Formats: sequence, structure tokens, C-alpha cells
Amino acid sequence: MRTKSIALKTAAFIAAAALTSGAAAPVSGTFAPSPATAYADDYSEVKQDGLTILKYSDHAEISGCDMSATSVEIPASVDGVPVTVIQMNAFQPTEITEITIPDSVKEIGKYAFSGNKKLKSVTISDSIEKIGLRAFEQCPKLETVELPDKVFDMGAKAFSETPWLEAHRDSNSLVIVSGMLLDAEGAEGDIVIPSDVKYISPSAFQRNPKLTSVVVPSGVTKLNDNVFALCGALKSVELKGVESIDCMAFYDTPQLTELKLSGKLKSIDSMAFMDTTCASTITFYGSKETWDKVQKPEDDAYLKNATYIFDENHADAPDDPKPSLLGDANLDGKVTIADGTAILQSIANQDKYALNDEAKLNADCCNPGDGVTAADALTIKKLDAGVIKTLPELTQ
Repeated sequence: MRTKSIALKTAAFIAAAALTSGAAAPVSGTFAPSPATAYADDYSEVKQDGLTILKYSDHAEISGCDMSATSVEIPASVDGVPVTVIQMNAFQPTEITEITIPDSVKEIGKYAFSGNKKLKSVTISDSIEKIGLRAFEQCPKLETVELPDKVFDMGAKAFSETPWLEAHRDSNSLVIVSGMLLDAEGAEGDIVIPSDVKYISPSAFQRNPKLTSVVVPSGVTKLNDNVFALCGALKSVELKGVESIDCMAFYDTPQLTELKLSGKLKSIDSMAFMDTTCASTITFYGSKETWDKVQKPEDDAYLKNATYIFDENHADAPDDPKPSLLGDANLDGKVTIADGTAILQSIANQDKYALNDEAKLNADCCNPGDGVTAADALTIKKLDAGVIKTLPELTQ
């Protein structure tokens, strides 16, 4: 049984690593049709305006595109049935410069537009329900992306290595679009995710070396695959409303010593804490009886090593608590250069000069929402010198 368990874990790890690695899917001159709808085997192939379309009895799927095409129009329907899927690798690569996804399309497959060197603009309609893993990655000219104003299933690294994503990163280390946190690889220190976020993409924080703590708002009910995987400095996470924790969400997070879990939690994937074995304190916002009903692995080292606190009377603090006095990092009731010193000390040695939650809120006075950084100390120095007159300072 142990051999079988190890084999299963190894297979799962290899699969997850392949999906989240930096390499794009293989590219060749042609792609064999691979219907996305497993239950529908009977289809006919239609060639139309440079597109290869697989037509089923009730819907159609784009499976390929002429690699030399410079412009294409994705039809909303073919022979009376709606086009609902753009398959994996369908447009990889082409010469097109812009694309509009029609209202009929509900799913864009993995790597669908990955590696398109000339693609500059993408418009995605309100009908979309899922964008797959790395669907638009490595499009070096993709600067304009129009997404619907709603939350949907956004795959890991969907827009990785595009100017569009880089522009968002330059504006804020938390890339948030339409209530979805898509990327946070550049976030530093202690992060409180804004309350309007309802979805965190898989791998959003993956490999972040400077992330130390995260508070996830109550509107996020699912912690997707690999969200905090390989975050080597991550010590504390609070999941206010999460009901399920997916595969490898906390893979190899060796310093995760504090975890706070919602009383609404229903399931923890068997590999959620793979290769995370540190001793920790897990606070569960509910009774032990409720915790015992959570579907979870019985042999997980992280869960077995933990000390448990059951807080049945927990009442959530507001998702977006307000600072008591912006800039007052040392909580002495005023803002002086000493607050800047307190911030720098906490960054240099969090164990010795830790800021409590109120102090962190106050300290985040430069571009609030990006966590406590050296920029906050510089802002306080500017205030003290009279260079700026009020807080917060907005530099982005």
C-alpha cells in the first residue's frame, strides 16, 4: 500500500509540475484534432476561413487555425450549432494581430493562443466561463485585453509573459481584474487581499520568495491548485471563507507555522500540503466535531504535526479593516520618523520587531494595499521632511 501511495504522489507531482512549469506546450506545423468534449465522439470536420472546426450535433469547437493567417473571425455558429469551445493549442502559433471571442464561446483551452508573436489585442465576451492554463502566455505584443466584468475560472499563468500582465504588475503587485486575483508573484511581506476579490487563480503566489503572510477574504470559497506552492518565506495564512483547499495549494511551504481555517471548510485535497511538514498551529473557526467532518487526508504530515485550536465563537473582522492612524507604525498616536524606523526594523527582522495587525495597517501608507515595504518608510521620511503634506502617498 505504501508503494502504491508513493507512486500516486509522484505521478501527481510530475503532472502538476508539468502544468505549472515555464515551458510552453510543444509547437508543430499541424495539430491533430482532440475534441474537448469527451462524451461526444461523433463529429465532422469543417474548414472555414482558415479555421478547422469540429462540428457535433449540438455544438462546435475550434481545433486549429492556418498558421499563416494574419486575421480570422471566429464564428458564433457553424451550420446552425453554436461554437462553444476553442481547443487546446488551437491558435498556436499564428500571425494574427487581434482576436474577438464571440458570445457563444464558453471555454478557451490550455495554450490556445500561447506563443503568438504578433497578437496585440484580445476581446473576450461575457459568455466566457473558463480560460485554460497558459492560454495566452508568451505573447510579447499583447498589450490590450478586454475581460468581462464578472468572476470566472481563470487558469494558471493565463497571461504570463505578456505586456498586459507586466503593466498591471507595475501598477500593483496584486494583479486584480474583475474581482479575480490573477497574479501576485511580486507581492512582498504581509498581504491582506481586498474584500472585493472572489477568486484567486491557480499558482497566483507560486514561487514568491518574499511573501510572509496572507489574509484571504471571506468571498473566496475555493483555494485553487498551487496558489501558495513553493513560497519559502510564508509563515501565516488566514482563509476566512474557504470551503475547499485543492491539490498542492501549500506544496513545499516550509515555514507555514500558522494557519487559520474557516468553519465552512468541507474538504482538503490529499496533496494540499505535499512536502510541507513543519510543526504549526491550526486554528479552526468551529468545533472539533465540525473539523472531524472535513474530508481530509488521514496520513498528511502537516495536519498530523499540528497543534489545534477550535474557536467556536469566532467572529470575522471586516475584510478591509481601516488604519487607526495612517503612518503610525509604532502605535504611539503620532506620525514621526520613528515610525519609518519601526517599519525598516520589522522588514529586516520580523521575529524581533514584528508589527501587529493594527500597526501593519497603519504602516502601509505608500500605495495602500501592497503590504508593508521600504517604500512606506520612505514616505514617512518625506512627510517628516515636508516633501509631502498628507498620507497616503500614491506613486502608482
